[in-house]
Amino acid sequence: MRGVNLNLFDFDYDLTWIGFFLSANEQVYGRYGGRDASSADGQMSLAGLRHAMAMALTTHRRTSNASHAIPPSSVQTVEQYPAAQRRQADACIHCHHVYDFRREALQAAAKWHLDELWVYPLPENVGLTLDVDEGDRVKRVADNSPAAVAGLRTGDRLQTVNGVPTASLADVQYGLQRGPAQGTIPITWIRAGKNHANDLEVPSGWRKTDISWRWSLRGLEPSSWVHGDDLTAEEKRNLGLGERQLAFFQGNFVSIPARQAGIRQNDVIIGVNGKKLDMTVQQFQAYVKLNYKLGDRVTYNLLRAGTRLDVSLTLVGRPP
Repeated sequence: MRGVNLNLFDFDYDLTWIGFFLSANEQVYGRYGGRDASSADGQMSLAGLRHAMAMALTTHRRTSNASHAIPPSSVQTVEQYPAAQRRQADACIHCHHVYDFRREALQAAAKWHLDELWVYPLPENVGLTLDVDEGDRVKRVADNSPAAVAGLRTGDRLQTVNGVPTASLADVQYGLQRGPAQGTIPITWIRAGKNHANDLEVPSGWRKTDISWRWSLRGLEPSSWVHGDDLTAEEKRNLGLGERQLAFFQGNFVSIPARQAGIRQNDVIIGVNGKKLDMTVQQFQAYVKLNYKLGDRVTYNLLRAGTRLDVSLTLVGRPP
């Protein structure tokens, strides 16, 4: 990301892949990319990319873009963040580092809060499921969702979300990202050749979803200090655990805080503070970061050779 204008290439920096469609003078016609917690590429297809490219080309042919160049005063690069300046000059700066560096800068200014983590909401957060091969076509509308209340139906073609022209999931997420924490998001669509418009009424907390896949989340304290692999469904049944219940083997490297607390390799972690959690080990790592703070003392519930044990551990910070 060195030297990249973040004000132009403004996207979800945790993604595996994203493409931009631009004019020669840097007018953005559209974007393509996106993912959810279940898969890095399940929301993308070659047909979907082709559809977005064709829509971008149509926009290019009908748009006079001579006045859309980005003025130098609006250029921001990752090197402007203090955290980037501390890195070696030849060290790579990956996309997800943008979120890490921004978080550190906001924390230093006492302006960061947990809600900053829920970025680029999925269309499903407002009740929309989009067609993977045609990213502007509504495949499904969830009952009683903001989208359903606004009047959207299966088969509708989205035109704009929050003023952003839409041809792909990435375009829709870009529009939703600029929506309020609570309030209204304007949306337009076409049905049977007729234009429609309304507002999505989004409640408080509408952005929240499973963010355990985000690489940038790894830099957030506190660490759980435990790690490992999920048990299989059969292994859980043999231990009398539910299929979705948290259960993972502590890996062969046991961290110093975990070892000092008494946790051993192959202990089966099944909960924290007596809570039965339905989640994977990856989701558990995110759960600890989102629900506890540095210095908190937690009790890990585990099984060792079939015996239930409770082990207390203090969530200390990692060394600088």
